[in-house]
Amino acid sequence: MIEKRVLQVVVAIACLVPLVTGGESILRGAAWMAHGPVSRDLDSHFRYVSGIFFALGVAFTTCVPAIERKGARFRLLGAMVVTGGLARLLSLVEVGPPGQGHLFGLAMELGVVPLLMVWQSSLARRMMRM
Repeated sequence: MIEKRVLQVVVAIACLVPLVTGGESILRGAAWMAHGPVSRDLDSHFRYVSGIFFALGVAFTTCVPAIERKGARFRLLGAMVVTGGLARLLSLVEVGPPGQGHLFGLAMELGVVPLLMVWQSSLARRMMRM
Protein backbone atom coordinates (compact mmCIF):
# COMPACT_ATOMS: atom_id res chain seq x y z
CA MET A 1 0.00 0.00 0.00
CA ILE A 2 1.50 3.31 -1.14
CA GLU A 3 0.05 5.26 1.79
CA LYS A 4 1.94 3.07 4.25
CA ARG A 5 5.21 3.79 2.43
CA VAL A 6 4.51 7.52 2.39
CA LEU A 7 3.79 7.50 6.13
CA GLN A 8 6.98 5.53 6.76
CA VAL A 9 9.03 8.04 4.76
CA VAL A 10 7.43 11.03 6.50
CA VAL A 11 8.02 9.53 9.95
CA ALA A 12 11.61 8.62 9.06
CA ILE A 13 12.26 12.19 7.92
CA ALA A 14 10.62 13.57 11.08
CA CYS A 15 12.92 11.32 13.14
CA LEU A 16 15.86 13.30 11.85
CA VAL A 17 14.85 16.26 14.05
CA PRO A 18 15.41 14.55 17.43
CA LEU A 19 18.32 12.47 16.14
CA VAL A 20 20.28 15.38 14.69
CA THR A 21 19.31 18.04 17.22
CA GLY A 22 19.56 15.68 20.18
CA GLY A 23 22.89 14.29 19.01
CA GLU A 24 24.36 17.72 18.39
CA SER A 25 23.11 18.94 21.76
CA ILE A 26 24.64 15.95 23.56
CA LEU A 27 28.00 16.58 21.92
CA ARG A 28 28.07 20.39 22.14
CA GLY A 29 26.15 21.04 25.35
CA ALA A 30 24.09 24.09 26.17
CA ALA A 31 26.82 26.52 25.16
CA TRP A 32 26.01 26.15 21.45
CA MET A 33 22.60 27.70 22.05
CA ALA A 34 23.61 30.25 24.65
CA HIS A 35 24.89 33.73 24.02
CA GLY A 36 27.23 33.51 26.96
CA PRO A 37 28.62 31.07 29.46
CA VAL A 38 26.30 28.49 31.01
CA SER A 39 26.50 26.91 34.42
CA ARG A 40 27.66 23.33 34.81
CA ASP A 41 24.27 22.40 36.23
CA LEU A 42 22.44 23.87 33.23
CA ASP A 43 24.83 22.13 30.82
CA SER A 44 24.40 18.83 32.66
CA HIS A 45 20.60 19.08 32.58
CA PHE A 46 20.62 20.21 28.94
CA ARG A 47 22.71 17.21 27.87
CA TYR A 48 20.53 14.86 29.93
CA VAL A 49 17.33 16.15 28.30
CA SER A 50 19.07 16.06 24.92
CA GLY A 51 19.87 12.39 25.52
CA ILE A 52 16.20 11.70 26.17
CA PHE A 53 15.31 13.64 23.01
CA PHE A 54 17.82 11.58 21.02
CA ALA A 55 16.48 8.33 22.47
CA LEU A 56 12.97 9.43 21.54
CA GLY A 57 14.14 9.74 17.94
CA VAL A 58 15.64 6.25 18.08
CA ALA A 59 12.40 4.88 19.57
CA PHE A 60 10.33 6.50 16.82
CA THR A 61 12.57 4.93 14.17
CA THR A 62 11.64 1.50 15.57
CA CYS A 63 8.04 2.27 14.58
CA VAL A 64 8.87 2.77 10.89
CA PRO A 65 8.99 -0.93 9.91
CA ALA A 66 5.48 -2.35 10.19
CA ILE A 67 4.20 1.09 11.23
CA GLU A 68 0.61 -0.13 10.95
CA ARG A 69 1.24 -2.52 13.87
CA LYS A 70 3.10 -0.07 16.14
CA GLY A 71 0.09 1.98 17.27
CA ALA A 72 0.55 1.70 21.03
CA ARG A 73 4.25 2.57 20.87
CA PHE A 74 3.63 5.38 18.37
CA ARG A 75 0.92 6.90 20.60
CA LEU A 76 3.09 6.68 23.72
CA LEU A 77 6.03 8.35 22.00
CA GLY A 78 3.73 10.92 20.45
CA ALA A 79 2.21 11.69 23.85
CA MET A 80 5.72 12.31 25.19
CA VAL A 81 6.41 14.74 22.35
CA VAL A 82 3.10 16.56 22.85
CA THR A 83 3.80 16.84 26.59
CA GLY A 84 7.15 18.42 25.80
CA GLY A 85 5.41 20.77 23.38
CA LEU A 86 2.96 21.82 26.07
CA ALA A 87 5.90 22.55 28.38
CA ARG A 88 7.49 24.60 25.60
CA LEU A 89 4.19 26.44 25.12
CA LEU A 90 4.15 27.27 28.84
CA SER A 91 7.61 28.77 28.44
CA LEU A 92 6.41 30.83 25.50
CA VAL A 93 3.52 32.20 27.60
CA GLU A 94 5.56 32.82 30.75
CA VAL A 95 8.92 33.92 29.32
CA GLY A 96 8.17 34.97 25.75
CA PRO A 97 8.70 33.57 22.30
CA PRO A 98 11.87 31.55 21.72
CA GLY A 99 14.01 31.60 18.60
CA GLN A 100 12.97 30.23 15.22
CA GLY A 101 14.38 26.76 15.84
CA HIS A 102 12.31 26.37 18.98
CA LEU A 103 9.20 27.69 17.25
CA PHE A 104 9.81 25.01 14.60
CA GLY A 105 10.02 22.47 17.44
CA LEU A 106 6.76 23.75 18.89
CA ALA A 107 5.04 23.34 15.51
CA MET A 108 6.38 19.78 15.26
CA GLU A 109 5.37 18.93 18.83
CA LEU A 110 1.86 20.36 18.81
CA GLY A 111 1.06 20.15 15.10
CA VAL A 112 2.97 17.60 13.05
CA VAL A 113 3.27 14.82 15.63
CA PRO A 114 -0.46 14.81 16.54
CA LEU A 115 -1.29 14.70 12.81
CA LEU A 116 1.10 11.78 12.34
CA MET A 117 -0.55 10.00 15.26
CA VAL A 118 -3.99 10.40 13.64
CA TRP A 119 -2.60 9.26 10.28
CA GLN A 120 -0.93 6.19 11.76
CA SER A 121 -4.11 5.23 13.62
CA SER A 122 -6.27 5.68 10.53
CA LEU A 123 -3.89 3.64 8.39
CA ALA A 124 -3.74 0.87 11.00
CA ARG A 125 -7.54 0.62 11.18
CA ARG A 126 -7.87 0.42 7.40
CA MET A 127 -5.11 -2.17 7.05
CA MET A 128 -6.69 -4.36 9.73
CA ARG A 129 -9.88 -4.52 7.63
CA MET A 130 -7.96 -5.72 4.57
